[in-house]
Amino acid sequence: MINKTDEKKIEKLGSFEISEKMVELAKENTKGNPYLNAGRGNPNWINRKARLAFSRLLEFGIEESERTISDGDLVGYTELDGISNRFISFLNPNNNETDAFLMTCLDYLKNDLSLTLDEVVKEFVDGVLGNLYPSPNRVLNNTEVILNHYLQSVLYNGVDLANDTTLFPTEGGSAAIVYTFQSLRENKLIRPGDKIAINTPIFTPYLQIPVLNDYELVEVDLSSKEENNWEIDADTIQKLNDPELKAFFLVNPSNPGSKALNDTSLAEIKKAVENNPDLMIITDDVYGTFVDDFQTVYSVCPFNTLLVYSYSKLFGATGWRLGVIALNKENVFDKLIANLSDEEHDQLNKRYNLVVMDTQEMSFINRMVADSRSIGLYHIAGLSTPSQIMEALFSLTHLVVKNEEDSYIEASKKLVNERYENLHAALNYQKDESEKNAKYYSMINIYHLAEERYGTDFKNYLMEHYEQIDFLVNLAQKNGIVLMDGVGFGADPGDLRVSEANLPTKDYQQIGLQILDLLNDYYQTFKKNQ
Repeated sequence: MINKTDEKKIEKLGSFEISEKMVELAKENTKGNPYLNAGRGNPNWINRKARLAFSRLLEFGIEESERTISDGDLVGYTELDGISNRFISFLNPNNNETDAFLMTCLDYLKNDLSLTLDEVVKEFVDGVLGNLYPSPNRVLNNTEVILNHYLQSVLYNGVDLANDTTLFPTEGGSAAIVYTFQSLRENKLIRPGDKIAINTPIFTPYLQIPVLNDYELVEVDLSSKEENNWEIDADTIQKLNDPELKAFFLVNPSNPGSKALNDTSLAEIKKAVENNPDLMIITDDVYGTFVDDFQTVYSVCPFNTLLVYSYSKLFGATGWRLGVIALNKENVFDKLIANLSDEEHDQLNKRYNLVVMDTQEMSFINRMVADSRSIGLYHIAGLSTPSQIMEALFSLTHLVVKNEEDSYIEASKKLVNERYENLHAALNYQKDESEKNAKYYSMINIYHLAEERYGTDFKNYLMEHYEQIDFLVNLAQKNGIVLMDGVGFGADPGDLRVSEANLPTKDYQQIGLQILDLLNDYYQTFKKNQ
């Protein structure tokens, strides 16, 4: 059993590391309850259509390779000329749903995106085969066009930026975060002691990375509160007007608050940028597709914003590691690099002149690609080609729907909404029914719940007599339930994050009941001590 001394040690860990400790306890819980881990954000659903399409492309790719060399398991290379016609002949759209989807994709790529089919099919086939280095190393040519149109469709809310945006696919959103911080530092856009703003609570790396010895940044907290349904208010956003503030990091919709910025907040951020025109904004929009009419900060302040997106949550692809960085072709990052001193340019020239002849012509996003492979391996940088094609296929499942409702996205939203309703109904905990609530996560404050059910004296008793992590520990080791500690996200003590993504829908009622069961155990102890 975990004692108070152990709890103090555990509290010093990060939220995800604490969660791993809770998993160990929950699997051997003393009540013999089923082990339920609602700590992680990986969904327990997948997109079927894109994966089946990937499989068919792979099958065709092997057939194409056999045309050039065929010696047992040793087969050859693919050829461009006529490959799209051979692919069409390979498909059987009348009797195969996946083939029909691929035919629809070809029609969309040719007629809506004006791409050359031989070149697209060759890129897709070589991509799934993984037989070539990524070329160009930042992103495959046709894939970039497809991803740009997807991002515009799901994140920009009608703002046309697809042709003005440069992309860098990455090994998930986590790699995008690491690459962004690294290149901001290497290019002297953030320096030790610089002030940066972070909208808390937030995904833990955005809190952890800036304070590492590599960065040593000064964080300015733009906090959202439960009593405001995790919305960031206008007065808080006005902190961005400070000209000493170099960068603003946010997750939108937020993690763990699960709340998207509303129109008022977006307008206030735009005003702040007008007052602080060199402000760099990094927005992580992985949960955007779970909100109706979502709008990213990038579409409001495209010059100042670097966008991070991941396919993992919507498409059930956390194991694929599929992320992307989007940056406008005209952006504040390139502007700030251009304005560095001659001495600083000389230092950067020494860093990048191994891979380019004119470093001052090297854009920030291409510097990110080079930095991601420690410069010397720039020539073989880039996300694996099978992963890039998987991103393109996921994107196409949405794009070919065109102006109709995307039934897959709607089904995903319906699923997390049902789980959210089950949890909150079991707890009788206040719900946020606003259209900006993604409902991918719930934040449950144990102290608030204790006060609602048993009164203020009991709430105060919990706060005064137990470590803030005690309820989380006992929920695991006694009841078999794993949730995540909100403090590591920058939330208040007592806040616990529940993922509505990774368990069967029926289990969310059980999680709520087990929380109440444990809370009652604490209350019985409280009554005995009165």
